[in-house]
Amino acid sequence: MPLAREQRKLAAIVAADVVGYSRLMGRDESGTLARLRKNRTEHLDPVLARYGGRLVKLTGDGALVEFASAVDALSMAIEFQQAMADANEGQAEETAIVFRMGMHLGDLIVDGDDLYGDGVNIAARLEAEAPAGGIVVSRTVHEAVAGRLKATFNDLGSLALKNIERPVQAFGVKWESSDWQVRVTPEVTVAPAIAPQASLPLPDKPSIAVLPFQNMSGDPQQEYFVDGLAEDITTALSKFKSLFVIARNSSFSYKGKSPDIRQVGRELGVRYVLEGSVRKAANRIRITVLLIDASAGTHLWADRFDGALEDVFELQDRITANVVGIIAPTVERAEIERVRGKPAAENLHAYELVLRAEALMRGRSRGEFDQAMRDLRRVVEIHPNYARGLTRLATLCWAYVVQGYLHRDHLLIADMVPLAQKASALDPMDADALAWAGWTTAIAGGDMPSGLELVVKAMSLNPNYAEAYRLAGMLYGYLGEIEKALDCMRHADRLSPLSGRFPNHGYFVAYFGAGDHEAVLKWTARSLREPPPRWPDAAVSGSEPGSFWGGSKKPARPSMPSFSRGPAIRSTTVAATKSST
Repeated sequence: MPLAREQRKLAAIVAADVVGYSRLMGRDESGTLARLRKNRTEHLDPVLARYGGRLVKLTGDGALVEFASAVDALSMAIEFQQAMADANEGQAEETAIVFRMGMHLGDLIVDGDDLYGDGVNIAARLEAEAPAGGIVVSRTVHEAVAGRLKATFNDLGSLALKNIERPVQAFGVKWESSDWQVRVTPEVTVAPAIAPQASLPLPDKPSIAVLPFQNMSGDPQQEYFVDGLAEDITTALSKFKSLFVIARNSSFSYKGKSPDIRQVGRELGVRYVLEGSVRKAANRIRITVLLIDASAGTHLWADRFDGALEDVFELQDRITANVVGIIAPTVERAEIERVRGKPAAENLHAYELVLRAEALMRGRSRGEFDQAMRDLRRVVEIHPNYARGLTRLATLCWAYVVQGYLHRDHLLIADMVPLAQKASALDPMDADALAWAGWTTAIAGGDMPSGLELVVKAMSLNPNYAEAYRLAGMLYGYLGEIEKALDCMRHADRLSPLSGRFPNHGYFVAYFGAGDHEAVLKWTARSLREPPPRWPDAAVSGSEPGSFWGGSKKPARPSMPSFSRGPAIRSTTVAATKSST
């Protein structure tokens, strides 16, 4: 009988232990254990939930944690170390609990819930090289995260680590404490990013969530492409009005985890779950998918789709048609044809650039935004009539301002409206393009009624598009239609019940307009908990009611944000965006 094939996976692994653990236990066993439990409950567990880390094991004086993303892993490590430094401030040195951490990105052996191999050993040995309260990472981690978060790195050279055959190039991590502190008022209680969810009732139509696909390519740089495919299949399914489809933000909260599918069904309130994997090599692609009945945990359908890379859009259509045919067999063939995804771009390179830019935009650091801007400029150059590329470029222009990287009267604001409106004109059946055209028309163009009309049309085209409901919620809030605003935000929350990092700004606007300042603070604090902090949220948190919106302390409704029109809009969007950063 042949031996079972060894299971392996590519992951970021973090090893941590307590500095001077034996000395601390020798002085006060009970007190040391009590402080360790307290630190885990108050600092480690919340930060793991926030960044999607899986606690592989706890040792007496340390922990081993696994992440699907190196950026999330290092963000967790920095935030945890900063939280511990803050907690230890003013404590006696002989009783303070201080950690050191090591981190590596590599191939690991999977044995049940445990991990083994060189990758684990390297992380553990790097941890021993870290100073008290510090972090040391390997070259593979440095290459994956450089420029993607607020930290600097000191090259420590190639280290000869105990029981590791080859030298390992290592880097010490440094950060500014002000960049990694969560600022909330002490009287505000903040819920964890992904709190335990009660079972949600099933909708009255077939419901499905598409979990993030596994990257089987062995190349972490392909992660954005794999995530993009799963997101595109989610988008294709969401266009069916006969289905209820969970938004990407909630589905992707399970990334890097191996959840019980029945639990996923309860937490998201869906009957079906689609999971899969992608292997991309040279110009070939293989997509494997599995459809599961989450209520019983039984497999309904599985298949493998192989093709050339340029066939990726056809493969997505085939997967979508198969899923719809199984979970909603009464759907007319005409509807399937109506929502079929035509090739997203004549130039496949433009499609890949957009996927990468979308992944970078979710990181929200200035370096990631700048790289996304370069990618999207290139998309507009090589495919100027690609609606998705234009929509993303308009979205990114707005994101620069929201994150506080550019002032509201910057030239990018002038670019937003023509970019978004051109995208919606090129593809008037694209709910994403319509929603963002409506938002920019209302906020940057100053035409609130026309903008809201476009967003509402996007909602009718794609009733599963959570972001359109959130945008509508904000616009209704600005108009003082509080009940409509809250209805839209609540429906968006049902479409994305584990929204995590997704903005809650619509609630701020609605509750502020209703004069419920306690609710405004609650939602502000919740949003500030999600890293990185967002500029408007911080403005609400740090100012008197009304000061951010420019109104009185208790206005009937928040006033419209005013945007300077700035210089005249130039004829080419490429030229406009090239001067923006």
